[in-house]
Amino acid sequence: MASDTAPLVIGIDAGGTRTRAYLADGDGIVLGEGAGGPGNAMSVPRGELTRHLVAAIKAAVPADRRGAVRAVVGGFAGGASDAGPEAGYELAMTCLDTALTANGIAARSIEVLGDIEIAFASADGTPTDGLALVAGTGAVAARIENRRRLYLSDGNGWLLGDGGSGFWIGREVVRAALRALDGRGPWTSLVEAVMAHYVGTPGGPYLARERPSRHECELLRHRLVPLAYAEPPVRLARLSPLAVTADADGDEVAMSLLDDAADELGATVAALDPREDEPLVAAGGLLGPHGPLLGRVTARAEEMGLRVMPVHEGGAGALALARMRLVKHDA
Repeated sequence: MASDTAPLVIGIDAGGTRTRAYLADGDGIVLGEGAGGPGNAMSVPRGELTRHLVAAIKAAVPADRRGAVRAVVGGFAGGASDAGPEAGYELAMTCLDTALTANGIAARSIEVLGDIEIAFASADGTPTDGLALVAGTGAVAARIENRRRLYLSDGNGWLLGDGGSGFWIGREVVRAALRALDGRGPWTSLVEAVMAHYVGTPGGPYLARERPSRHECELLRHRLVPLAYAEPPVRLARLSPLAVTADADGDEVAMSLLDDAADELGATVAALDPREDEPLVAAGGLLGPHGPLLGRVTARAEEMGLRVMPVHEGGAGALALARMRLVKHDA
């Protein structure tokens, strides 16, 4: 157990869905955890991002330990310092500094990185060089050198890229249902799953295992399209689990869809010129340990000679990098 005066560190993993904060001692023992709302520095407004950080840090760090915090590392989606003038680095840094101050924390070292950098650092041994692939709502890969990203592949957002991501899969799930309904594609259990998602209660002709009448399909199609368009596009990511469930039940359309998603992610990695036997750290809801695409993507990565290292999320990496800064400061 760390003493009340021993130096402490905070690691923050701020992603598109939620913000997590962790308090640890110099040996890496986690002493507290907290969570807040979304932390994407490219899309979350300043006030909201600050509030989410304040809440996460407050929950993670007891009031009587805040004076002992010496180093903080935050990994933010859209927060990399080298991503260009329109990126969210300055916003992330400002909001993090404000949130720490609001919680009475005056750390000597504060650093903001991209979420992919802390994900890479979360692998066993905190590797220095290699590749990282993050696939959750979005999807991006990076070559990492000296624990900093050198360049990216994809990560272009739901409109222009993020191939193989949760959004990409969710969109393809709805497209597959619509193709089944208007006759352009084979019948699939995804029709029932998508209609149940939007309507709330299964039932009606879409429960059929074979294509209903043309008239019934037309009624369902006209009902589905407005419901899908009524929500922000990124919410299509919530439909990605429907493909996973249908694949497990033997649905060939879902199986092909997930194969295509893995191909997209494999191509994203291949664009980074992978080298024989280098690590590929895999993170995000689709690729972490037991992630639904981990097996498929691992098979493609192994064909490139890569060693896949799945990690749960970036909190461990943020803490590891914060501890390194603590040692450097105290040296």
